[in-house]
Amino acid sequence: MSRQDEYLQSMLTDLGSVYYQTLQGEASEADVAKAAEAVRSHRASTQGAPSAGAVGAPAPMPRRGKWRVSDVMTRDVISIDKTMAYKQVARLLVERDLSAIPVVSGGGRVLGMVSEADVLRKSEMSFGRIGSGLRRRTHHERGQAEALSAAQLMSSPAVTIYPDAPLGAAARLMNGRRIRRLPVVNTAGELIGIVSRRDLLSVFLRPDAEISAEIADAVAGLAGPGTVAVTVNDGEATLTGSLPKADLIVAAVHAASEVDGVVAVFSELTVGQPAAHLS
Repeated sequence: MSRQDEYLQSMLTDLGSVYYQTLQGEASEADVAKAAEAVRSHRASTQGAPSAGAVGAPAPMPRRGKWRVSDVMTRDVISIDKTMAYKQVARLLVERDLSAIPVVSGGGRVLGMVSEADVLRKSEMSFGRIGSGLRRRTHHERGQAEALSAAQLMSSPAVTIYPDAPLGAAARLMNGRRIRRLPVVNTAGELIGIVSRRDLLSVFLRPDAEISAEIADAVAGLAGPGTVAVTVNDGEATLTGSLPKADLIVAAVHAASEVDGVVAVFSELTVGQPAAHLS
């Protein structure tokens, strides 16, 4: 097992969940719709001027196969040095409209992340939490409130992900750790990109025809090409036709639900002799 596979296995126990259901745990339907609408413009632009170590343009979106973090991540990444002053960090977050920013070493290795919440520790320092219902501040949080530099502000070690990780892995990691931006690193731990929650939503912008064609390919091996008719409307797939066994119907629904961009699968499949061809 490769290092990437070991990393993903330690993060996830179940990769079969639908990405939409994972994401909506942190956003209402209105939030999801608004974010998805904004993805087109977001994908066409960078998140500000690239840092000295920025690489290349965003990778093209795939037409077939499992989507990976590398398919949606931003490659022109703004990063900072651990010596950057507190006020400069705050200014960069505001001016570039970032929720968090990676802190890197001189060699490009990710040392940590500074988020808006980290910077706000100083603002809440004079307000006690006793009687507020909030938990007591940790030693690290108290240190952040006194921070003067990125090194003192950052949360370390940073939660990172590899570029070949499935989108569902990134979604689970973001929701589980309650983070909005995830640094993407190579096997040496060097920053090569960043992925946000909004980036993950781009998979739901796939055209229905593209999703339908991929589902048809996925179920074709169960009883032959054309034996299952597939229609997709707004990401909701409907399967019709006949399959010789009930367990093949279960397999067909599972195969369809695994296609990236599918919101839901509705089965109208019956058990029986498949027709020669369904169009």
